Amino acid sequence: MFENTIENLSNSLIKNTQKIIQIPSVHSESDNPNEPFGKNVAKALDYMLKLGESLGFRTKNIDGYCGYIEFGEGKEMLGIIGHLDVVPEGDGWTYPPFSATIADNKIFGRGAIDDKGPVMASLYAMKTVMENCKVNKRVRLILGLNEERDWKCIEYYKKHEELPTVGFSPDADFPCIYAEKGIASSYLHMNYTPSLEEKIKIISIDCNNNAINVVPKYCKVTLQINPKELSVYDFTVFTQNLISENNYNIDIVQTSGSQDDNSQSNDIIVTLTSIGVQAHAAHPDLGVNAISPMIVLLNSIFQEYDCSIDIFDFFTRFIGTKYTGEDLDINFKDESGILTLNVGDFKLENSTIKIGINLRIPVHTELDLVEHTFKKFLSTYSTVSFETTRYQEPLYIPKDNYLIKTLCNIFNEETNSNCEPIAIGGGTFARAFNNCVCFGTNFPGNKDMCHQTDEFIQIENLILACKIYTKAIYELTK
Repeated sequence: MFENTIENLSNSLIKNTQKIIQIPSVHSESDNPNEPFGKNVAKALDYMLKLGESLGFRTKNIDGYCGYIEFGEGKEMLGIIGHLDVVPEGDGWTYPPFSATIADNKIFGRGAIDDKGPVMASLYAMKTVMENCKVNKRVRLILGLNEERDWKCIEYYKKHEELPTVGFSPDADFPCIYAEKGIASSYLHMNYTPSLEEKIKIISIDCNNNAINVVPKYCKVTLQINPKELSVYDFTVFTQNLISENNYNIDIVQTSGSQDDNSQSNDIIVTLTSIGVQAHAAHPDLGVNAISPMIVLLNSIFQEYDCSIDIFDFFTRFIGTKYTGEDLDINFKDESGILTLNVGDFKLENSTIKIGINLRIPVHTELDLVEHTFKKFLSTYSTVSFETTRYQEPLYIPKDNYLIKTLCNIFNEETNSNCEPIAIGGGTFARAFNNCVCFGTNFPGNKDMCHQTDEFIQIENLILACKIYTKAIYELTK
C-alpha cells in the first residue's frame, strides 16, 4: 500500500535531510526570547515547520522552545518525539561536518543519525500514511531543540501542550528499546589555592567546552613552574617518561614567560595537550577519553614534586582511565547492563577544580546507592566533595508490553529479522512521556556514529527507516 509513495518521496527525503543537516544547530546563548537556544537552532525549527506546511501538515512553533507537525483527527494522539539540536561538530572530519556530503551512499554530517535523519524519515512516513489512508488518531511529530543539554524544550512542551496517548522516539536503536539506564551528571569539587612558593601550579584547563555526555577528544592544561624550586629540565624528562611508559597521546610544550600576575618574571609556562577520540557517553568504550589520562598524569607529576592534589589522587585510585562500574568495584549490574561512566568535564573555575562524570546507571539501581558508594570512597579525602547536578530517571517497560511487541514485530517483518527488544545506556525523549519507547534509527550490527567524528546515515537505511515508521504509524493509529 505504501511502497510507491515512499519511492516517489525518496529523493525529497534525501534532499531535505541534507538541508536540515546543513543548519549548524548547536546550542548557543541567546538574549532573544524567541530563540532561547540560539539563532541556528531556531533556524532548524523554522525550516522543519515550513517544510511541514509545504507537505500539507498543521504546524506550530511553541514560543521558540519546540514545535510540532501534525495531521489526523481524533481524541487520541500518537506522538513521535525527536530533536533538531546537535552536539558541537568537533574536528578531524573527512568532510565538513555541516556540508551533508553524500559519499559511499551515505550522508555525512553532524546530526545525520542524531537526530535529523531519523526526524526526517518520520516526517516522510507521516506524509506517506496521510496520502494513503485515514487514521483514527492525530499523529504529531514533536520537535525538541534542547535534547543534547538539559531538555528545557520538552519540559516547556509538557507544561503548555497536550501529551501523546502513545508514542515513540526515533533517537537510538532498532528493533525497539524496552529499557534505558538512569543518567546522572555528577561533579567532584576541590578548592585549589596554591601558595606563591609552589613548585608547580595549574594556571588553566581547557576541554573545548566538551559536553559531559560526550567522550572528550581534547584536553589542555597549562602549568606554571617556578625554576627556583624545580629544574625545568628534570620536570620535562620525568613527564616525557611518564607519557611514553603509559602510551598517552599527550604532548608537552614549554615556553618562557608567565600567565600569573603574582608570579616571578622568570617562571616557566608548560602546556600539556591530550588528544582522544570522540564518542557518545553511553558507549565510552567506543572513544578514547582525553581527560582521564591527563588527570592521572597530573597526579603523578604533583605527587613527585610534593604538592599532591587530593582530587587527582582520588580520581587516579578509584576511576583512572577505566570506564565501568565493575572497574570501580561498584559492581552495579542488571538486565540493562553494567554501570558505566564518562569523564566528560574538567575545569578550573573560581579557585575550584571540577571533574564532571556522566554515569549510566542500570535500571534497577537507585541513584542514592551510587552516590553513597562514591561518598564512601571519598571519606578519606576531606577536601573533595561529590554532588549530582542532574539526574534522569530510567525507563523500563516489560518486553511483553503491547507497544514493545508491536514495534518489534514491525521491525522484524520489514527487515526479515528475528530481533528481540534491547536495553541501552543512552537517554531519549521516550522517558519524558508515559507509554512511549525508543524505536530506531540505528540498525542492529551497525556502528553507532552518534556524537562521533564523521557521523553519517546510510541512505538505504534512511529510506528503510521511513518504511518502518510508515508501518508503525499505520498500525498504531488503526
